[in-house]
Amino acid sequence: MTRFQKNTSKIFLSFPTLTLLLLLSFITINSFAQKTKVEDLTDEQVSAFLQKAKDSGMSETQIEKAAIMQGYSPADVAKMRERLNTILVNKGKVTNESDISIARRATKTKAYSKDSTLTDSSKTDSTKKIIKPKIFGMAMFASGSLSFEPDLRMATPRNYQLGPDDELNIDIFGNALDNYKVKVSPEGTIRILNLSPIYVNGLTIESASERIVGRLRQLYQGINMPGSGVSAQITLGNIRSIKVTITGEVVKPGSYTVSSLATVFNALYAAGGPSENGSFRNIRVIRDNKVVRILDLYDFLLRADQKDNIRLQDQDVIRIADYETRVEVAGEVKRPMIFEVEKTETLKDVLRFAGGFTDKAYTYTIGLRRNTAKELKLLNITQDEVSSFIPQRGDKYTIGEILERFENRVQIQGAVFRGGEYALESGLSTVKELIKKAEGLKEDAFMNRATINRQKGDNDPLIIAFDLDKLMKGEIDDIPLKREDIVIIKSIKNLREKRLIYITGEVNKVGKFDYVDGLTIADVVMLANGFTDGASNAKIELARRVKDDTLGLEANQNVIIKTFEVDKNLKISISDAQTLIQPFDRIYVRKSPRYEDQKTVVIEGEVKFPGAFTIKDKAQRITELINLAGGLKNSAFPKGASFSRDTTKIAIDLSVILKNPNAKENLLLLKGDRLFIPRELETVKLTGELLNPVAVAFRPNLRTKDYISQAGGFTEKASKRRVYVKYANGFSDRTKSFLFFTTYPKVEQGSEIIVPAVADDNNNKLTTAEKVAILGAVSSISLIAINIINALK
Repeated sequence: MTRFQKNTSKIFLSFPTLTLLLLLSFITINSFAQKTKVEDLTDEQVSAFLQKAKDSGMSETQIEKAAIMQGYSPADVAKMRERLNTILVNKGKVTNESDISIARRATKTKAYSKDSTLTDSSKTDSTKKIIKPKIFGMAMFASGSLSFEPDLRMATPRNYQLGPDDELNIDIFGNALDNYKVKVSPEGTIRILNLSPIYVNGLTIESASERIVGRLRQLYQGINMPGSGVSAQITLGNIRSIKVTITGEVVKPGSYTVSSLATVFNALYAAGGPSENGSFRNIRVIRDNKVVRILDLYDFLLRADQKDNIRLQDQDVIRIADYETRVEVAGEVKRPMIFEVEKTETLKDVLRFAGGFTDKAYTYTIGLRRNTAKELKLLNITQDEVSSFIPQRGDKYTIGEILERFENRVQIQGAVFRGGEYALESGLSTVKELIKKAEGLKEDAFMNRATINRQKGDNDPLIIAFDLDKLMKGEIDDIPLKREDIVIIKSIKNLREKRLIYITGEVNKVGKFDYVDGLTIADVVMLANGFTDGASNAKIELARRVKDDTLGLEANQNVIIKTFEVDKNLKISISDAQTLIQPFDRIYVRKSPRYEDQKTVVIEGEVKFPGAFTIKDKAQRITELINLAGGLKNSAFPKGASFSRDTTKIAIDLSVILKNPNAKENLLLLKGDRLFIPRELETVKLTGELLNPVAVAFRPNLRTKDYISQAGGFTEKASKRRVYVKYANGFSDRTKSFLFFTTYPKVEQGSEIIVPAVADDNNNKLTTAEKVAILGAVSSISLIAINIINALK
């Protein structure tokens, strides 16, 4: 096949072609080296390959086959396209029309957004954008996933006509084995060995095969004849490239080199499709100065019909005409876009192009804004006119949305079995008919009064009340309904306070319960899961609200109190048990006077029987607890005993309590009290602002200052006058000062000497700057005073 010769006019290379040329450069460089992955290439290498690819004259078919022979897959080609897209767009280097076509294709998808609007960048500024509707069909040529590239690996079409540069594979098999690869010459012939030229130009592959086999019989006697033992098979090898010209209102007009298997769609996609002024319905294929086919892209877009997508031939011309009539459809249609309309088509066809109405479309009338010679004109198109209405250029049809409003709705709510919305129609036009449709009233319906919420003519609310009982009995006339009426029937339960009963005291489940008719005292006790073990067998008390029955009540009495006897087995007498309960009654089950849970206290440490002990009576004290525990051990240290109640430590001196049981410190025991008696303590702990906080051995002859000296003495922050001692039993004693005398507290076994820090008074101190300012102010005032005195003198 001959190399591609550049046309004298400017040639716009399609993006797939340029990408394949780029891949060819990549293959050539790596043909004698190990195959390189596309991901491993740098941007500089890709740019260099692009420059080399522009000088190549091979067709797309040859480039693709060369890539496959080198072991590259279609995925590699796709990756190279993505790399090229990224480089051209990111760098912004678009220097020639080939680059323009690539960058335009890389960014076209962004220009045509998914929300049926197109941003016209030439008419925008930094703060406001003009939104334009999409043109139906243009998105097909902006899609990167749809290329219409011909399948080069399919079987040769039956009507394919051979031409110059086509390659034929002739396989001889059987008793003779041979293979010939011949190429059709510019004169339309092929040559096989020393046979005379065989003319195949314009023949189909089947016709050419018959002619070639007939000539091969001069070399192979009886070939392809029964019994000869020699057969031949002729197939198409490499196919030729053809040139087509695309002109008119196209995105990228020019001459294109395409495969001889290419169709009109292949060429249109390579050229970017019709421009904004181009027609999608009048695309002409001109061959030998004659129009051989007129292509309407709407056939493919709407019905996937490719009957006019014919195969191109060399030197074909594709001309895209200007559009004649375009209309815009907006609002509640499935495809709100701009559509091209032919002279014989009606508004019904336009709505079909738009995919029809949406579910919420208002179809009663369609609004039309039409351009006249002077100004705009508004029209309303009814449903009956749609099929015959002829659109004109520039028309804009707007389909509105139905109102959130019902023309025949009524509702019923409350004490009916099937409340909800119903259609106001024949047989359902009155209140009784609506109740019947709702399957009747519930048993708890309030029959004395029901209401109808209605809207007056000015939408002001109106309430109509009626006697439901008389209506259902026919004693009053049935009430006609109007649209949007709401019938409300209340339940008796909704018109009164929720009826409850309460039970408290010595029952297993204290609380409130729903009142039901026929409930008795015994029933309420059962609801409360019966009596507790501590329930009194004296009485049960019932408190009841006073309503109308005031017989026998004092003037200021507002509650009725009733009591019921209970035997020793906690059984209510038969007569009392059957006493009926009324709503809001409160029942109290009293506790046995001397019944209570066992209460325990704990004693630990140096006693003979440490552990938990039960408080016998309310007069039991600490000394009795020690006696219950068997007394103190010889190693016990009573002065250091600690007593706690409810996690709070209570300071006591057990040594004093043991000597004098009548002392105030001998506390009464309560549930949960804990007494801990340590063994003899032999240390003194020193903490706080000391140079060496430490615990030291207790020495009776040492004073507080002596122990502080053993801890290294005070730190600079120590507050010497606030030193205090914390004793093992919880008491504390502080340092006392009088004039120049300081008396430190006495130290005992197990004590802790605590030295607090001096209070931080930095917040009250003046800064250096404040001191300087005050000094300056004082100096100025002094100087002024001196001057005044001198002046007076």
